Amino acid sequence: MGYRVSQRQTKVKRMEQVIGIIEDIVFRNEDNGFSVVELREESTNLEVTAVGNFPFINPGERVRLEGEWTTHPEYGRQLKMETYSSVAPSNLVGMENYLASGLIKGVGPSTARKLVETFGLDVLDIIQFNPGRLKEVEGIGSTRAEMIASSFSEQKEIREVMIFLQSYGITTTYAMKIYKAYGKRTMNLVRENPYRLAEDVTGIGFKTADRIAVSMGIDMHSPYRVTAGTKYVLSRAADNGHTYLPKGELMEKACRLLSVEETLVDNALMSLALSQGIVMEEREDHTAVYLSAFFQAEAGTAKMLRDLSSEEISDPVRDMEEKIRRFEKKHDIRLAGRQKEAVVQAMQNGVVVITGGPGTGKTTTINCIIELLKQEGLSVELAAPTGRAAKRMTEASGREARTLHRLLEYGSRDEEGDHFQRNEDNPLKTDAVIIDEMSMVDILLFYHFLKALRPGTRLVLVGDVDQLPSVGPGSVLKDIIQSGIVCVVQLTEIFRQARESMIVLNAHRINHGELPILNVKNKDFFLDRRENAEEVLTTLIDLLTRRLPGYGDYDPLKDIQILAPMRKGMVGVNHLNTELQSVLNPPASFRKEKRYRETIFRQGDKVMQIKNNYQLSWSKPVSVGKEDTVEGEGVFNGDMGFVQDIDGEEQTLTVLFDDERTVVYDFSQLDELELAYAITIHKSQGSEFPIIVIPLVSGPPMLMTRNLLYTGVTRARKMVVLVGKEKIIGRMVANNHIARRYSGLAERLKVAYGMKNL
Repeated sequence: MGYRVSQRQTKVKRMEQVIGIIEDIVFRNEDNGFSVVELREESTNLEVTAVGNFPFINPGERVRLEGEWTTHPEYGRQLKMETYSSVAPSNLVGMENYLASGLIKGVGPSTARKLVETFGLDVLDIIQFNPGRLKEVEGIGSTRAEMIASSFSEQKEIREVMIFLQSYGITTTYAMKIYKAYGKRTMNLVRENPYRLAEDVTGIGFKTADRIAVSMGIDMHSPYRVTAGTKYVLSRAADNGHTYLPKGELMEKACRLLSVEETLVDNALMSLALSQGIVMEEREDHTAVYLSAFFQAEAGTAKMLRDLSSEEISDPVRDMEEKIRRFEKKHDIRLAGRQKEAVVQAMQNGVVVITGGPGTGKTTTINCIIELLKQEGLSVELAAPTGRAAKRMTEASGREARTLHRLLEYGSRDEEGDHFQRNEDNPLKTDAVIIDEMSMVDILLFYHFLKALRPGTRLVLVGDVDQLPSVGPGSVLKDIIQSGIVCVVQLTEIFRQARESMIVLNAHRINHGELPILNVKNKDFFLDRRENAEEVLTTLIDLLTRRLPGYGDYDPLKDIQILAPMRKGMVGVNHLNTELQSVLNPPASFRKEKRYRETIFRQGDKVMQIKNNYQLSWSKPVSVGKEDTVEGEGVFNGDMGFVQDIDGEEQTLTVLFDDERTVVYDFSQLDELELAYAITIHKSQGSEFPIIVIPLVSGPPMLMTRNLLYTGVTRARKMVVLVGKEKIIGRMVANNHIARRYSGLAERLKVAYGMKNL
């Protein structure tokens, strides 16, 4: 106990001191730590309101506050806190309340009562210095005793780190992220090299790290600073999908960021090149500057694709026409000409790309290829970039499909840290791999995948090149197609059954720059015309709560998904999730809740995993109705599920993903989850939903594009409902802007095949 925070005084004030128990946190700004708290003053037993910057405080905590009494025009008398310190509770009731507050993991109200009954006011000393004695308390074993002691120790460390970081202007939210990244080493690492924050901690930009460094006395012209800033510009470019930047553009951005001369940036580039942090490559009209990892991935991908596609098929399948006829007869279908061509090419080439829009028969083509490969006695692996895409592939093929990460056995299983266990030294033992939703695969993932293939492995890449590009850097599918080197078959014929769907018809119309056909009676594609964002929001709520469930007995949580172009605004994802939660899963006495930053997670909430976590454990029943379970690791960006339970004492939240996998999150991991009543169209890639609803209001032209609308529409299986103005649809269809990505894979493939020089 006894941590102290000071706020700078701008004038001499008459300081008052108050000691009491925090009863409630009325308001907390998670970004800067500003809070309004209610505490019970010990000397008077009166309730006191205090305001100030409390970087880390919890209900039940005993604190000493110093500050100035003020009178708020609306809220009355308040203590404007200048300094505070945490002090140990002075009586048994206070101690029990403190322990029961949820501050210490593993201690809830009942355990708190037992601890105080056993150890009295010495309980905190016992936890800190002699945790083995905690086992004297009924219900506490070795594991739980260790958990309690570890949590208490961590709370102390967190306070120290908070105070240290906030002295450099770092907000509470980011201070917690930094502590999560570095733990006990936080203060030492930040003092050693504050610029590492920009690389290591998501959301911490160079400017924040730079501000800390400057406050520590690092000169703005320091080569160390300029090198860090230049590398940061390249990292930001990768976040925007680029594998490299032209040197001129890089230098311009770095000079603007750092406010230094070009000479210093040029020197930094030379230093980074010598240390192999970057690679500079001369092109016909510019110098390309790569972070080394992306250069290696791009060059390696080109070489390995060349080797795979150049591999001669030792025993090409004979009698292809007859084998395809037998497949058609068996499944009572008829393949189109392009489908047959795709099957033949896949059987006779080392690498084939199959691309096409919805309704063109990609799934049927894949199934035919699988069946013919199996007839030849060849083993086949199916893969997709996301869990939901893999699940769809499994359902469509009747064979297990895995995520690429799971196929490559990504994880941290030894001292080397996170890595792909399948690689050139431990390749996949398969004769062929088929990857679906290839447009979502970035250059780094594809490079690691290719490294895990044995020479002679057949590779079939399937995807819709007109979908949104991968979130990660590169334009892999597009570049492979544009190179003209690898065999590409484009499926163009829309099948009769698919043509009956306005979803499929309109998706192709949008893709061709034509307006969709709207509101055809007894069809599946509708526009609900609304004039402004307020009307759109009201309509969305009505659609989910009344109209659509009444129309076809649809479950508003499982069957209907709102896909929004934007995150911000009245009908952006952030606001929509708050509004929809309040009507679809409102507060109730029987629903447990946990507030995490600005989000309230509630039992029954629809949620999404927003980052890949390959170490998160899950369990699922072996089969329906069986108690036996199978366990595994890995929860992936885009996985969706429902909150099953929230345990305040254990500080855990349980999610059931896709009605099968149960995952238990520690409260500290809740930044990996967000509400998913509404999700962005970008996040919907690789997924399908029975009904999708898309709000359409004015937004940035760079975002409101044709391929965004196309991607959103193609996520629906049964119905599309657009809500907004028809002219917004027209603007999006007309806006064929596709942000340019600096990527050298297409050119590199041509070089690898001897077609040209860089």
